[in-house]
Amino acid sequence: MAKRDYITRAGWQTLADELDYLWRKKRPHVTRELSAAAAEGDRSENAEYIYRKKELREIDRRVRYLGKRIDELTVVDATPDDPDKVFFGAWVDVLDENEAAHRYRIVGADETDAATGAISLNSPVARALIGKRLGDVIVVELPQGERELEIMAIHYAPPAD
Repeated sequence: MAKRDYITRAGWQTLADELDYLWRKKRPHVTRELSAAAAEGDRSENAEYIYRKKELREIDRRVRYLGKRIDELTVVDATPDDPDKVFFGAWVDVLDENEAAHRYRIVGADETDAATGAISLNSPVARALIGKRLGDVIVVELPQGERELEIMAIHYAPPAD
């Protein structure tokens, strides 16, 4: 059985919005600019023409990727039956062994963002958190060594703070 790729509703919408923007706004704009540059004559030494061709190839590559990727993803937007357990989509507040607080959100690989604490479901920290409950202490095996985390809060709606 093939591995499923999960994504939150917000993450899926972000990808869909990017695809729509590229296809409906950016690509037509670049195509017009490319046509204008082509009309200027000798294309072999026309920097604008060469740049726009490259830009159009990059847009087309991203559009193809997003079109395929969006179809492959499984959107998860339901609150689990047991909200006191960590599942996909949860925001989890933890304390590490140094009493430093961290907030992670377990999301799909397409929506990870270290700056906001959005970690992939496949990351070592997320794999250790899945299925655990409030107050549980987990030990995560990381390249720099083991790290101990205590679960302080679990949210399925964006936390207020």
